[in-house]
Amino acid sequence: MADDKTNTDFRDRERLSGDDGYEVAHFAREFQLTIPEVRELIRKHGNDRATLQREAMLLGA
Repeated sequence: MADDKTNTDFRDRERLSGDDGYEVAHFAREFQLTIPEVRELIRKHGNDRATLQREAMLLGA
């Protein structure tokens, strides 16, 4: 039987998984960065998406 789609939790959206290649690649494309640059941002600033977006914008500027 399929999972109950009404029981979803979106807390995961606040974090960026450095282990998930798709998420890292998507974030890199979104901010026109390389994958190693995104991984370095995650290493320096943690995996909070808002912080990473702010730092990515500063890096791209």
